[in-house]
Amino acid sequence: MAQRVIVGMSGGVDSAVTALLLQQAGYEVIGVTLRTWESDDGTESRCCEIDDARDTARQLGIQYYAFNCLSDFRRHVVSPFVDAYLHGRTPNPCVNCNRFVKWERMIYYANILKAELIATGHYAFVVRLNNGRYTLRKAAYAQKDQSYMLWQLTQEQLSRTLMPLGSLSKQEVRRIAEKEGISVAEKPDSQEICFVPEGSYADFVQSAAGIDLPQTGNFVDEQGKILGRHKGIIHYTVGQRKGLGIALGEPVFVREIRAGSNEVVLGRADSLLRGEIFCRRLNFLGVDDLPIGHSLRANVKIRYHDGGTWGIMTRTASDALRIAFESPVRAPAPGQSAVFYDEEGCVLGGGEIC
Repeated sequence: MAQRVIVGMSGGVDSAVTALLLQQAGYEVIGVTLRTWESDDGTESRCCEIDDARDTARQLGIQYYAFNCLSDFRRHVVSPFVDAYLHGRTPNPCVNCNRFVKWERMIYYANILKAELIATGHYAFVVRLNNGRYTLRKAAYAQKDQSYMLWQLTQEQLSRTLMPLGSLSKQEVRRIAEKEGISVAEKPDSQEICFVPEGSYADFVQSAAGIDLPQTGNFVDEQGKILGRHKGIIHYTVGQRKGLGIALGEPVFVREIRAGSNEVVLGRADSLLRGEIFCRRLNFLGVDDLPIGHSLRANVKIRYHDGGTWGIMTRTASDALRIAFESPVRAPAPGQSAVFYDEEGCVLGGGEIC
């Protein structure tokens, strides 16, 4: 009897080809869409366009179900996103969504539907190392690698996960879809956070917070000298240059956001360089753990499109890690993810930058 697998279908070409490839490999495929977000005007998230997903399932001749996960998404993704901006941090909402909504609910529904495995259209590999642990390895095509966004997944979740697209380029995925006549073959990718379709994070936070937010405050330099007025800390992130609305005769960037005093610290480009960072909310994948006081060398990505920088990680407390870089990194933003890789491109673990 063929193994049954639940494929998370967003309505896009990646998940469509994932379902197709697994079907061709002999699996019994069931398509599932998790309905995670609906805007006030009824618009669906780009991560859960049910009509397109259902149409793809019909073309492939597979069973299909859509499940409502709106409350889970608000609790685990939207609320932490808003809270982060209110406290001057820059969140990674997709990281929380993957761990606490997509994988959590897909495995839940897989158990109900008696499926052994789940699968997604992410560009990465799930591998089992010689030490017996499951982890992720970077995709064959660096420009599409999505392992950075998956560092919070658990061992149980990874042990039941298939990712068939790890060795493919986006062009190859589209060609496969075109050859099979899949209707979403040329559907464009979304470049936005799924629940902020217009890309105005500050407007969304202002609306979703449900409280009166501190508005204008002071731009200050590193010594605390007032440089001008800002329009509210939710409009800024560390490393930002554009949209500051202040002229100082030289390029300046957001160096720090001080939510407690409602101040935005500005500095020159060289003030953004850091030789070390600290992380919390740790999750280890390729290694079982890193005991307090122990160190490990790793290649660390501090943002999605970062190429990575080598450094020494030292566990300083039960949920704290210090990373000393071999060369400075630019503008590590509190709230963003730091993901640790070994020499083979496998994820050792990750954490949230403090």
